[in-house]
Amino acid sequence: MDPRINVVEKRLEKVGRVIAVGGGKGGIGKSTIASLLALVLADSNQKVGLLDLDFTGASTHTILGIDDFHFPDEDKGIIPPKYHGISYITIANFTQDHVAPMRGLDITNAILEILAITRWDKLDYLIIDMPPGINDTTLDIIRLIKKIEFCIVTTPSKITTNVVKKSLELLEELNIQILGVIENMTFPATPYAKEVFEKCYLGTIPFDETYEHAIGDIDRLLDTVIVKTLRNLTELYDKMR
Repeated sequence: MDPRINVVEKRLEKVGRVIAVGGGKGGIGKSTIASLLALVLADSNQKVGLLDLDFTGASTHTILGIDDFHFPDEDKGIIPPKYHGISYITIANFTQDHVAPMRGLDITNAILEILAITRWDKLDYLIIDMPPGINDTTLDIIRLIKKIEFCIVTTPSKITTNVVKKSLELLEELNIQILGVIENMTFPATPYAKEVFEKCYLGTIPFDETYEHAIGDIDRLLDTVIVKTLRNLTELYDKMR
C-alpha cells in the first residue's frame, strides 16, 4: 500500500468541507463556478482553499488573474500561496502552465503526490475544480478524499444534461454525497434541466455577457451576474452549512 494514501487524510484534517465542482462535459463553466464560488466564499469571510485538478485544461488561474507560477514554498510539504483571500494550488504550479501529457498511472501518481504534499491550513471549505466527466482522474480523487461532496454543473443543453444524468447515477452508486445541480449559462431559461434534476436542482445561472471581459479582474468578477446569482443561491448555501 502506498504510504502517501494515509498522508492525504492527515493533510485534510483541518479542512471542514471538501466540495468538488464537476460536470459531465467540458466547456460548461465548471471552472468558472469553482473559481467564483471560492471567491464568493472568501469575500464572505470564510476560510477557503481552491485546488485545480483539471490536468487537461487547468484554467482557474486565468479566471482569477493569477500568473505567478513559482513553485510554492516548502516546509514539511508545500504551502499553498494565497490570492484574493484564497489558498490556491493548481497543476500549473508544477508545469509552469505548460501542457502536461500524462496518462494512466502517471495521472494517478501526480494526483496522489499533490494531495500528499500540500499542507492546507484550517479551512471552512476546500473547493476542487474537477476534470470533465467520470474518468480515471475523478475516480482516483473520490478514492483518495473520503469526505468529498459534489456540486454538479450542467447547461440547458439536452446533450449535456443527459451526460450529467449518467454521471450523477454513478456518483449515487458510489454513495458519494451530492449537493445538487447548478444549471449554468441559461439563455433563455428553459425548464428541461430543472425537470430532469428536480430532486437535486440548486438553481439557474443566466448567461452573462460581461463575464468574458471580467476574467482576471477580481473587482469586475465580483460585479458579474454570475457572482451575484451565486450569492443568492440560498439552497446551495443551506446545504453547505
